[in-house]
Amino acid sequence: MEPEKISTESYKGVRDFYPEDQAFFNYLTSTMRETVAKFGYAEYHASILEPAELYRSKTSDEIVNEQTYTFTDRGGREVTLRPEMTPTVARMVAAKRRELGFPLRLFSIPNVFRYERPQRGRLREHWQLNVDIFGSKSAHAEAEIISVAHALMIAFGATQNDFVIKLGSRNFLNALTKKLKLSGDDAKVLRTILDKRAKLGAGEFEKQITDLGIAAEMLDDKTVPEDVQAVLDILAARGITNAAFSPDIIRGFDYYSGVVFEVFDTHPMNSRSLFGGGRYDNLLALFDEEKVPGVGFGMGDVTIKDFLDVRGLLPAYIPTTHLYIAVSNQEMVAKAEELALMLRKENVAVAVDFGDKKLGDQIKAAAKHKIPYLLVVGEDEVASGSYNVTDVASGEKTALSGDQLSAFFLNLK
Repeated sequence: MEPEKISTESYKGVRDFYPEDQAFFNYLTSTMRETVAKFGYAEYHASILEPAELYRSKTSDEIVNEQTYTFTDRGGREVTLRPEMTPTVARMVAAKRRELGFPLRLFSIPNVFRYERPQRGRLREHWQLNVDIFGSKSAHAEAEIISVAHALMIAFGATQNDFVIKLGSRNFLNALTKKLKLSGDDAKVLRTILDKRAKLGAGEFEKQITDLGIAAEMLDDKTVPEDVQAVLDILAARGITNAAFSPDIIRGFDYYSGVVFEVFDTHPMNSRSLFGGGRYDNLLALFDEEKVPGVGFGMGDVTIKDFLDVRGLLPAYIPTTHLYIAVSNQEMVAKAEELALMLRKENVAVAVDFGDKKLGDQIKAAAKHKIPYLLVVGEDEVASGSYNVTDVASGEKTALSGDQLSAFFLNLK
């Protein structure tokens, strides 16, 4: 009896990255790196595994209790696949606080895991740009972080009309819960309801608020808090005009302590929050008695791809290989490799077919790989020293000697 075949499907909620997918991912991450580097941020990285206790005290209950991949290792230690990066970078900064210079600007692009229902814009594994600045309580720190977020959107081809930046305030929310005389548990429930307001719908939102003993109109105060206004003034001076106060912006993580923000897509086909962040001045207190203020954000790759997709801003796939060399028979492979070696020395990327299949199938393979140029090496080409370089898209052929090949491809760059 033959063994049962293993499925080719990947684990639910994660992705396989074929060459075109990887090319987009490389574009995404290179744009991220180039943009944040202009603001003076340095890259770091860390293990995907963390002690489970790192997330229990300052991450939201929903994520800790329902969405983390947590297990016991062979040594009896409870560990978690990171659901986010902020607690990790806080741990790292606390570990070397006396050796680091402040303000400290850091970024990373890790993969993170959450066990939740896969849907548009939300998977169980995604990659996330994290940008953080430590050591400053100034409103300029929030303004810079939001400026970096704004610059990233522009770098991806967006205009200021394509997205809006909504700012909220945990200080504003704390004052509100005090005014409403809510207990600690009820205040936490209110944060959760406000954070999910857009998903709940007007009717369900009002019902849940009423169940807390709050009239919905009590939450409609549009007076801009002082901490938010200070950031908005700095952003306006920098020419960022698509930012505004929104009392509904809460952010779900428990560690946020001041101004918070989210970036929203304005396209009707993708009207949703893309990413966000905010100030967290108390997170490092988990590791050290001395507090170090921090502010940052995380930008996920899935939601940004959706944003680019609905606007036709996804870049065309361009293979890194410039030329595919096919051969008329296997005896021509050695000559094909000679040409390839010469071209590679001139930084031309070349793939050589080994002649296992017919010439027609080799040409089809080049087309499937979407390699832009094709060259065939056969007895006639070797004897004459002349090769036809075919533009695969147009079918146009250019006859070149072996010595002319390098110059042809270098002029294309």
